[in-house]
Amino acid sequence: MLKIAVYVPQNGVIEAITPAYRLFKTANDFLVMQGKPAAFEVLYFGLTPEIKANDGEYTIKVHRTIDEVKRADLIVLPAVYGDLDVALEKNAPLYPWLRMQHQKGSTVASLCIGAFLLGEAGLADYKECSTHWAFFDIFQSRYPLSKVVNGAIITQNDRLYTSGGANSLWNLLLYLLEKYTDRAMAIQASKFFAIEINRDCQHHFTIFNGQKKHSDEAVLKLQNYIEQHYAAKTSIEDLAAMTNTSRRNLERRFKNATHNTVAGYLQRVRVEAAKRSFEQSKKNVTEVMYEVGYNDVKAFREVFKKVTGLSPLEYRNRYTT
Repeated sequence: MLKIAVYVPQNGVIEAITPAYRLFKTANDFLVMQGKPAAFEVLYFGLTPEIKANDGEYTIKVHRTIDEVKRADLIVLPAVYGDLDVALEKNAPLYPWLRMQHQKGSTVASLCIGAFLLGEAGLADYKECSTHWAFFDIFQSRYPLSKVVNGAIITQNDRLYTSGGANSLWNLLLYLLEKYTDRAMAIQASKFFAIEINRDCQHHFTIFNGQKKHSDEAVLKLQNYIEQHYAAKTSIEDLAAMTNTSRRNLERRFKNATHNTVAGYLQRVRVEAAKRSFEQSKKNVTEVMYEVGYNDVKAFREVFKKVTGLSPLEYRNRYTT
């Protein structure tokens, strides 16, 4: 029987703590109904016998404290809540234990910003990781040896799994359920919990705010200019002239400061403006295309789908008010 240990973090998020426990327990129920033996032993564990979640709204009694869990086949790390630095510090005793368990052969799966627990344990180094889209830059800055996969719902490497943000955690859990049972069981569970099983990216949930936590005033000036004049036909040479620098030097400084090329940044700003227009108006795709600075339908569609994972028409139909 596979032993699954769901960690209940100090300063945890209740909505991220319960799904793994409920999914694998429900899978056991399905198996028993089919005349098969249960496949999973599932338990909650934590640093203390009782743990407060969210802002103390919930109290969770764990089955084992961390010192009582000698081994687990799968360790699930839910998201933490509130001030990130405070939450990560409160969970510090987890990290050496987690490293040891992984070294002994345990698989570890983080959900949403539970990836930061992996990072603090040093298990994200040199690994591809995902987390909530709003925390990509923070994660990459805090754990520079890791590689954040932009938009990924699931990453997998070296018995380590990570999921994207919020409800994306269900996609990883269903993936793991299929891995440990079969496709039919994963589909049955996805129908029971009403989860879209094959969603493969979180791009269309992303809100692009730009990377402005840097000290390059010239680059910040250009970011603000692009965001105010994204529909204008402005060349990179024009932008370089605004800062009295060469195109090559501008590209280098812009990429270092924002993690985007100048052209890539302009694309993201334009797509974000198009998304807002689709969400807030009844304009058709062509009208929005011209509004945000494109005049080629094919180019607009390709860029939009690359950034969001959906075509402009699909996005409009899904999110228009």
